[in-house]
Amino acid sequence: MLSVTREEIIKEVQTSSFLSIQADETIDIATLAQLVLVLRYIDDKNNVQERFFEFIPLQSATAESIATALKERLASILPEDQKSKLICQAYDGASVMRGATAGVQRKVQDVYPNAHYIHCYAHQLNLIMQQATSRISKTRNFFSNIGGFASFFSKSPKRTCFLDKVVAHRLPRSSNVRWNFHSRAINTVFEHREDLIHCFESIQDSGDFDPNTIREAGALAMLLEDDDFKFFLELYHHIMPHVDFLYAKLQKKNIDSVHIKVSIQQFQQEIQKIRNTLHSIGEQSSGSQPTKRRRVISPEERERIGAEVCDTILGHTRERFSFTDHLVCATLLQGDRFEEYKDTFPDDALSSTIRAYPMLNESKLKTELSLIYSKQEFSACRGAVDLFQLFMENNLEEVF
Repeated sequence: MLSVTREEIIKEVQTSSFLSIQADETIDIATLAQLVLVLRYIDDKNNVQERFFEFIPLQSATAESIATALKERLASILPEDQKSKLICQAYDGASVMRGATAGVQRKVQDVYPNAHYIHCYAHQLNLIMQQATSRISKTRNFFSNIGGFASFFSKSPKRTCFLDKVVAHRLPRSSNVRWNFHSRAINTVFEHREDLIHCFESIQDSGDFDPNTIREAGALAMLLEDDDFKFFLELYHHIMPHVDFLYAKLQKKNIDSVHIKVSIQQFQQEIQKIRNTLHSIGEQSSGSQPTKRRRVISPEERERIGAEVCDTILGHTRERFSFTDHLVCATLLQGDRFEEYKDTFPDDALSSTIRAYPMLNESKLKTELSLIYSKQEFSACRGAVDLFQLFMENNLEEVF
C-alpha cells in the first residue's frame, strides 16, 4: 500500500510544472535520526497538494549526510530532464540546513539550481517569540512562572484531582518549540486566575497535603495576586491570539507569498495597536488594594517593558520576513495594486522575479501581467493561487 501511494505521488509530481520540498530532522522512539520529507505541488486537478513522502533514515545529522539523502530521493522522484522543476527547498534555520556555502540548501542547489531556500515561516515566528521573551529578564521570569503552574499539578495525581475538582480545567505544559502551548497556558491561567487562587488556598487549608505542597501552593497563590505577574499575563493574553492566528495561516496548505505578506502586515498592525494601548493594561490591578507581594516595578516601568516586548516582536518580524526576491515577486500579484500597475508597470519587481526564476520568459510574462493589470476581473485575486484557480475555472490556461 505504501509503495502504491508513493508511486501515485511521483506520477502527480512528474506531471506537475513545479515542485517544492520541505524537510526536517526528527528522532524516533529508538533515538535514531530520520529526515521527514514533504512534497508540495499542484496536481492535474489544479489543487495545491502537500504530501508526506517518507521518513528517510540518516547516517548522521551532518549537512553532507542530510543532503546526500535528499538528493538520492529527489533523483528517484524527478528524472534528469525535470531538474528545473524543483523551485523551492524549505527547512528550519539551523546552520547545518541554511548554510550558504556548506549547508544542505547549498548542496541541493548545486544539483537543482532553481531550488531557492526558504526558512520555514512558522519556525521564523517561533524564533521571533523566543526573542521577545528571552531578551528581557522580567518576561523570561514570567514564562518560567507560567510553566510552574502545570509543573505543580503534574507532580502528583492527588494535586491533579484537586485541580479537576476545584477549577475543572487542566493546565497545558509550555513548550519552547510550539508557541501555541504557551498561548494555551497563558489563556488558561488568565481565564481561571480566581479559580486557581481558590484552588491553591483550598490546598493550603485542606490539611490533606504535605508541607512541601502547601508551601508551593502558597507561593503560586501569591504569584497570581502579584501586580507585575498580572500585567504580563494580560499583556501576553492580548498578544498570543495574534501569534496563534498568524502561526495557523503560515501553515495553510494553499498559502502563497502574497497572502503571507498581507498576513504579516496585519500581524504587525495588531501588535502596534497593543503597544499603543499599554497604559490600559493592568489598570484594574494597579488601582486595587495592595497585594500580598511587594510590587517589584512601577506601572511606568511595566509599560516600558511592555513597549520593549512589542518593539522586539515588530523589529524581528520586519527583519525575518524581509525575503528580498520572494516577497518582491509577490508584489507582482497583489490585486489591490493592479490599478497602480496599470499606469506604472513594476519593472523592478519583474527583474527580481526573473533573477530568482530564470526559467521564466521575461517579455512574455510582462505582456501577460500587463493584460492582467488592465482587466478589472483580475483585481479581486489575492495571490498566485487565486489567480491560477481563476485561469483554470475560465479556461484561460492557453491564454496565460
